[in-house]
Parts: sequence; C-alpha cells; structure tokens
Amino acid sequence: MKIVLSYHAKKRLIERGIKLQEVEETIEIPDYTISKGNQKEAYKKITGKTLKVVYTEEDKYIKVITLIWK
Repeated sequence: MKIVLSYHAKKRLIERGIKLQEVEETIEIPDYTISKGNQKEAYKKITGKTLKVVYTEEDKYIKVITLIWK
C-alpha cells in the first residue's frame, strides 16, 4: 500500500534524521504495533534505537502522522 507523509511527519523526518526506508520498514515489518482508535503505532528497533511511527490506514494509502526515535 502507498505510504503518504503528513506535513508534520515530513518535518520530523528531516529534523530527526530518519530515512524514508526506515519508516516503510517500521510500518511493513514492525517489532510490534499498538492500536489506539483509528491510529496505529508501529515500533521497530533500528541500529540500537527504536523508531515509533504513528499512522492511519486510509482506503488506498497509509498516512503517517508523526515519527520519533524512542
């Protein structure tokens, strides 16, 4: 499914030095996920840090709301 970044998520991607590929891997092959209403949080350990990606699943795409290193 196509992944679309919100304006906020694009800013965080650049600010926090996160690669788009890391975001895609976290959504597609997470270590674990948590559902909170219509939002999901995907977590994946990458090079000693854990990436958290918050997103929603729309009809034809996944919309990333925000992302952060934990």
